[in-house]
Amino acid sequence: MAEQTHVYDRLRAQILDLDRMPGARLTERGLETELGASRTPLRAALMRLEADGLVERDGRAWQVSPIDLGEITRLSELRDALETAAVRLSAARASDEAIASLADRLGEVGVDAPGEESVRAGTHFHVELAALSGNHFFADAVDSAMTRLARTRWLEVRTEQAKHTAWEEHREIVELLAARDGEAAADRIHHHIVSTHERLLTALDADARSLRARGLSIVH
Repeated sequence: MAEQTHVYDRLRAQILDLDRMPGARLTERGLETELGASRTPLRAALMRLEADGLVERDGRAWQVSPIDLGEITRLSELRDALETAAVRLSAARASDEAIASLADRLGEVGVDAPGEESVRAGTHFHVELAALSGNHFFADAVDSAMTRLARTRWLEVRTEQAKHTAWEEHREIVELLAARDGEAAADRIHHHIVSTHERLLTALDADARSLRARGLSIVH
């Protein structure tokens, strides 16, 4: 189990950092040699990455999943529908203590967190926000969507300005939740999801030439 986790963490980090480019071919034998991994833990790690949407099967081999702009758009639409509905319920149902705890965790991470820590904290924030609705199906669905968006969200928060904007928007959502203004919180989270999606598309467009030169595979 420890070896599987180690291999998974290494491959995931390489994919998120674009050290392994979207569309790059992966072979189990090559990865066994490169990572010093046994076959069974390696396959288990690849299956976890497949569930995360980061790799996919390519015949008998594997490849790093291309960045699918259509999927990104559909997942953003799904998040918008889920999270606006969930935050309305959260405003009505969550205890003051639970909301204060979410605000405290947001403050603990802070706006200056490193990129991957910022992405991880953002995922936890949105999942916990949905969980405050008291309906775990909302939280489970948001968690699944955020996992599939992990790589592209990593691209979106590479600049300090992007991280600062996302953190400020999270803070505003919590303040509206604490004020029990469900409609305003829903409107704010809608704006947050839409603007995050737009920032991502801008980041991809700005980097498209250099990333394609490195072999980036984008599906429209």
